[in-house]
Amino acid sequence: MIAIRLTPGASRDEIGGGWTDAQGARWIGARVRAVPEKGRANAALIGMLAKRLDWPASAILLESGDTNRLKKLRIIGGGGDCPRLNAIIETWVDRT
Repeated sequence: MIAIRLTPGASRDEIGGGWTDAQGARWIGARVRAVPEKGRANAALIGMLAKRLDWPASAILLESGDTNRLKKLRIIGGGGDCPRLNAIIETWVDRT
């Protein structure tokens, strides 16, 4: 499960950095150019994740946060690729 804090309507698509909520949960920061209408920002986020992870977009599911900026996504499959995916995701968290 990946926890992401999404900012739609940004000047560019990017992912990286962290944010901690009031309960102490860590979220990865992400920005997309798409507007938050009719699921466009969610689709842009999934597309960006698929490209950056080199993973099929159909295997990245939005678990929660459809209309909220705090989103939880699940990556289906992985198996032997889990260490590779985790390493990529860790680089996003380390960015400030």
